[in-house]
Amino acid sequence: MKPNGIRTALALFSVLGLATAAMAQDSLQTLRERGVIHIANTQSSPPWSYLGNDNQPAGYDVAMAKEVAKRIGVANVEFIADNFKNFVEGLKAGKYDLVMNDLTPTPEREKQVDFASAYGVEEFFIFVREDNGSVKSIKDMPGHSIGVTSGTSNEFWARKHMANSDIRTYENGGLVFNDLGIGRVDAVLSSLFGGEKYKNVQNLPIKAVGEPLTYQLSAPAMAKGQDALREAVSKAVDDMINDGTVDALAKQWIGPDYPMTKGIAAAKAELAEE
Repeated sequence: MKPNGIRTALALFSVLGLATAAMAQDSLQTLRERGVIHIANTQSSPPWSYLGNDNQPAGYDVAMAKEVAKRIGVANVEFIADNFKNFVEGLKAGKYDLVMNDLTPTPEREKQVDFASAYGVEEFFIFVREDNGSVKSIKDMPGHSIGVTSGTSNEFWARKHMANSDIRTYENGGLVFNDLGIGRVDAVLSSLFGGEKYKNVQNLPIKAVGEPLTYQLSAPAMAKGQDALREAVSKAVDDMINDGTVDALAKQWIGPDYPMTKGIAAAKAELAEE
């Protein structure tokens, strides 16, 4: 290539690079001008996201998403139903602008997408059948089967910490508890809230055993490079923690005694010690 051609090519790459950076920084402004933000959730994981009696998305994550959108200056939210295992690739492909559905910022996910400030937390336990006297804690799990929902942080945690167990993945969180109830799987890794919900609603003969294995935070996720959007969403979440909105929505959608902000602080402290 001739010198003039090289200079032209370099100039073109420079312009393209600046344009790409500008587009990343303008992502928030684009959403404001468009007047709608597309947010993914499963719409099948109550109380986080589900379809209400009016067949419209409801739940804690849905309420948080609507409030975040309002605080970052976007008038409307369009919710897009998808599976947990598709969330990361969906963001990368531009199918939606945010994911807000009990999604944990794991190291694997953080390599591929960005996360804003955490707005949710859960304690996770092993659940077994009530008549199971052999599994009393995670120390008893080697050689036993454990069910997890495919693509969730439960699956990632189990593969890292329970490699000597038979890990079985399920597309639907309800099905894994049904299999536990009838003995097709020895145990399930789940949040305490989720496990107790399935136990009570479906009258399943199951129980939580041992101590909490871990805390898992949930945070809004977005495609890499959307710095303006990430900063605005983080500020909105942080303000909602400080002004009491997070605890108010948690009490409304999860339960009157759910200590959301205290749990978030405890989870962050756990992470800091790792």
